[in-house]
Amino acid sequence: MNIIIAGDGEVGFHLAKLLSNEYHNTTIVDPHQELLKLLESHSDLMTIAGDSTSISVLEGANVKNADLFISVLHDERTNIVTSILAKKLGAKRTIARVNNPEYLNKDNKKIFKDLGIDAIVNPEGIASNEITKLLNQTAATEIFDFSKGKLSLFLLKLDEKAQVINKSLKEIASEHSHLDFRAVAIHRKGKTIIPKGDNKFLTNDLAYVITKPHGIDTLMKLGGKTKIEINDVMIVGGGRIGRMTALNLEKELNIKLIERDKERCYLLNDQLQKTLIINGDARDVELLEDEGIHGVDAFIAVTNDSETNIFTCLLAQKYGVKRTIALVENIDYIDIAQNMGIDTIINKKLITASYIVRFTMGAEVTSIKCLNGVEAEVLEFVVKPKSKITKHPISKLKFPDDAIIGGIVRNEESYIAIGDFQIQANDKVVVFSLPNAIHKVDKLFN
Repeated sequence: MNIIIAGDGEVGFHLAKLLSNEYHNTTIVDPHQELLKLLESHSDLMTIAGDSTSISVLEGANVKNADLFISVLHDERTNIVTSILAKKLGAKRTIARVNNPEYLNKDNKKIFKDLGIDAIVNPEGIASNEITKLLNQTAATEIFDFSKGKLSLFLLKLDEKAQVINKSLKEIASEHSHLDFRAVAIHRKGKTIIPKGDNKFLTNDLAYVITKPHGIDTLMKLGGKTKIEINDVMIVGGGRIGRMTALNLEKELNIKLIERDKERCYLLNDQLQKTLIINGDARDVELLEDEGIHGVDAFIAVTNDSETNIFTCLLAQKYGVKRTIALVENIDYIDIAQNMGIDTIINKKLITASYIVRFTMGAEVTSIKCLNGVEAEVLEFVVKPKSKITKHPISKLKFPDDAIIGGIVRNEESYIAIGDFQIQANDKVVVFSLPNAIHKVDKLFN
């Protein structure tokens, strides 16, 4: 597939590197000449320096032959103009990154579709929804639903309380005759393992598990997790994510939001009805103490500075806060932040990639999640008639070693993948895959 990405920084670069590793011809258009030179020195990407709203620049990028055009600059108006121009100049499909909630309702999406924008991605909105979901299911570090919750991906950090420590998958299965979940990966000391029957869980492992709704309680019990009651929440950062999160939560929880910019505080005060807005610097320990950090159940740091978010979450943990969530935009910091003990990491680059990568697959993909801190993806494929995946039971399929089937949704029922299960046309199949196996998995479903 020929893909062009218009960007102005790390989101575009991350997408370009991700897609170029998946057998696509990828070109990136960016106004920063020096950054492009740095990118070229570390990859085989084609780069063009220039303004993506310039017709001559787009023509120079060969937009007329683009199968997919993605515009992910920080300015949503530029993304809208760029995507419309790209479609008029011949791009087959266009995606624009936007932040304005007004643009995201169903009727307005149709307006953009008519203008030539096929899909809209809103990373801040997705991040806010993920945070809201995590506060509703507090025992997990990360959650992602497939087929409206018929199957879910849970990430659990295993400590000494977990009942599965030093037990293999075979032992766990023999002790529990029927399990409504399946471990699809173990992340240990920077390495991701696709588990087999003899693999054992160890303390501090990150366990990725596909579960049916009925399996969640047993999964939490075996993982040594108990649900935390959340009533009082402190949010640091009144940008789009902080504002949307407060808006989602303020009707049910007690929210305090700390923002450094005084003018921004006035705007937030007009937009939020029940949230207490505090003008101040959350790095100020005295301020946190004055605002009752000791009694907070969850602490969410979503400023534009990753270091501030990590630091303030660590401060919150020192004061006994039960749940911490940090926006970490530097991907290199994610593993470090997780090892420091921060419960959940949010990253807008990975959120954007999760939305966009599905449009590059040959098979039909309804959902995809690019995981934080792990070079891996979880995808939900729709099985096409006569595809290779339908030819044999799961145990007889020549499935890549670096991928695993977690579960299947058929009509309104969900199933955990076992060896003798026969996948059928129109099933939805959830697959965990490392990057090098995605292309092979895609072929099986195509």
